[in-house]
Amino acid sequence: MGPYVSGTYGPTAMPDYARALAVGNGSWEDPDEIEPFVEARMARQARLTGDRPLELWAVVHESVLRQLVGGRQVMREQLGHLLDMARQPNVKLQVVPYLAGAHPGMTSAFTIVSFADPGALDVVHMDTTSSTLWLESDNDADRHVRLFDRITRLSLAQRNSVRLVDGIFKEL
Repeated sequence: MGPYVSGTYGPTAMPDYARALAVGNGSWEDPDEIEPFVEARMARQARLTGDRPLELWAVVHESVLRQLVGGRQVMREQLGHLLDMARQPNVKLQVVPYLAGAHPGMTSAFTIVSFADPGALDVVHMDTTSSTLWLESDNDADRHVRLFDRITRLSLAQRNSVRLVDGIFKEL
């Protein structure tokens, strides 16, 4: 078994969606810097398929599914892609519904990278507007694992999450 990734942000993206996120973010002064970002996201996403795919447990908030990033067509493609990915045996998708109210994942998105090797340390990854943080201490990892567990308990089960994503897809 390879590394296991869990996160509180959108797990995978179609290129047009990733591009629209980058443009909307406004962090790049030079538009030529956006394509390497998109290519890196697509390469990272490719690790979910093929030989020895990574396992992914993604939790997203309902709001990111309803936000029209890139317009109606781009969002339909993105939601369709999420539905396709959620059917993969190595991908678990959960949605935190609006009805969950305030929750512990509201302050920042994070990813926990776990390795199957005995004794391997979990690592927490966080992107900020000015840098990327890697938290590598046992305390940081344990705190984020507990946080992720609390968030998943507030989330819909996978089958209900997929139903919600499909419903939003059909609305578009």
